[in-house]
Formats: sequence, structure tokens, C-alpha cells
Amino acid sequence: MGQGGICRTVPRRQYGGCLMLKEEFYFDSREGSAKIHAVRYCPGEGREVRCVLQIVHGMAEYVERYEEFARFLTEKGYVVTGEDHLGHGKSVGKNGKYGYFCEKDPATALVENVHGLRVLTEEKYPGVPYVLMGHSMGSFITRNYMFCHGEGLSAVVIMGTGMEAAATVKLAKCMTGIQKVFHGSRYTSRMIDKLAFGVYNKKIENPRTSFDWLSREGERVDQYMADPECGFIFTVNGFGALFELILRLYSRENLSRVPKKLPVFMISGDADPVGAYGKGVLRAKDSLAAAGLEDITLKMYDGARHELLNETNRVQVMRDISGWIEDRVLYKRETRENG
Repeated sequence: MGQGGICRTVPRRQYGGCLMLKEEFYFDSREGSAKIHAVRYCPGEGREVRCVLQIVHGMAEYVERYEEFARFLTEKGYVVTGEDHLGHGKSVGKNGKYGYFCEKDPATALVENVHGLRVLTEEKYPGVPYVLMGHSMGSFITRNYMFCHGEGLSAVVIMGTGMEAAATVKLAKCMTGIQKVFHGSRYTSRMIDKLAFGVYNKKIENPRTSFDWLSREGERVDQYMADPECGFIFTVNGFGALFELILRLYSRENLSRVPKKLPVFMISGDADPVGAYGKGVLRAKDSLAAAGLEDITLKMYDGARHELLNETNRVQVMRDISGWIEDRVLYKRETRENG
């Protein structure tokens, strides 16, 4: 895979006096026609790298929105990396379109691009514990990744996930197929967007914006809405890939391939409509448990909405994620190394 890019340092503004190094680069997409934009955040020069955490971002956003979390983790000796999915952020490219992935098997392309970045990163940091973290749509990509390439991962964090009934998802995918026939795969589907997300504010009393379901932190919601690379409506192609990713999670054969000893940390707000206010998160957890996974931890945050890392309690969420990784991955490894 070809890659190239620039490297620059970004000062830590909140978590101490050290420098965090930020590198931006591109690599070839799995489907062959696009360049995937990626970032890598590293501790300052001379500091030991204790762990790599790869972020798989959500729908209609991009990986650099996680920079605050990256600062928090690099302070602890982590390398944090992630890519902008096809149709997102700086991976859209000159002839691309927001919310459009690729024509041939886009669901698989999304998973394989995550793997492409992992391969590049492990070449740079061989032998370092590797954790994958997926949020929202990224959680569905991550859950697919677990049965495609789960071997060798040290742990997985699944954030803001859900599990709609299979019949509902099949119907939605059928609708995208019909729209594709009449309008083409690049058609921006406002109808499906409204059906999928139009009720997400229904349990919020007097919502201020159409995106209040993302967070109780009004300033973060406003930033999201003001960002031209956030909140765009998916194409028929994008929705079809999303629904296909979810449907693959119902396959017993797929789930049987997830490594049984892979530690999983599932976190969600109990006011998150994507997770059906906790019910969908529990269904997702139960599906992994039924597949034989031996170490699944679930934490629900009271009153929190969808974007936990942009919520009012985000610092606690960051501490919980790093604390769980320290306990499940790094403590055991460093204890073995120190005899």
C-alpha cells in the first residue's frame, strides 16, 4: 500500500506540558480507486509506546474529531490512529461524494480499509498491544472486523452501538435497492435518512436542534452542526452498506469466527436512541456472549446520549476506557514482562 504525508507537532492544551506528535498520511483503499486519509497521534519523542488504539469513527463525521481523546491517551504513552472512511472527511477526494463509499461491496471495503491501517501501524509498532475502538457506524464496522480479522487484537471497545431487528434492517435495505434502481447509487436519500433518524429526538423535551440526540453538551452539538464535514445525508450506496454491515452481525457463522478470548468493553448512554435506550446494546452484548466470548464488560451512562466523547461526562468516559485497557491489557502484559 502506498502512503505519504506530512508530520507536525500539536501542543497539549489540556492534559499536561508534553508535546503530542500528529502525522497525517494516505494509503490505498481496498477497492482501488481512492486514497484513504489517516492520522497518527504519538507521545512526545523519547517516550515509550505502551499501546496502540485505532479509532473507527461513526457516520457523517471524521477521525480528527477524536483529537481531544487522543491527547488524553498519548499522555499515558498510547499511539492513537484512525482513518477517514470512504465518503468521509479528507478521504472524499476530488471526484468523491460525501456519504458514498464505492460501487463494489462497500461494506467489505470499509472493514478492509480499517485492516489496511492496522497492517501499516503494526509494521511501525511491532509487538505493541493493539486495541480497536469503534463508535456508532464504526461500532458496526468494528463488530464485523472482529470476525474478519479479530486474531491478534488485544482488546476491542464498542461505543454507541445498537442492534435493530433483522426484519427492520432487511426492509430498509430493500428500500435502498428500490431507490438505487430509480435514482442510482449516488442519490442522496433524504427519505431513508428521515425514516432512520427522524425520531431520534422524540424522548428529548423541547429539543433545541435536530441533533440534540447526539449530546447534552449544547456547544458540542452546535460545533457538529456548523462543521461542513459532519451531519451530511448518506447516499443510497452509503445506507445500503450500513444496513449490510448490520445484517452480517446476525450470521451465526460470522460470529463463530470471533476469537473467544478477545476482551470487549461495551459502553453506551442509556439515553442513546441508536442503542434503543439500552435495549439494543444489551441485544448486541447477548449476541457476542452467545457466540462464546468469555470477557465482555458493559457500562451504561445514566442520562448520556449518543456521542459519549462529546458528552458532559466525557472525561469520565475517557478515564473508564483507559482504565479498562490498563486492567485488561497493559497490567497483565507489563506484569509478565517484569516477572
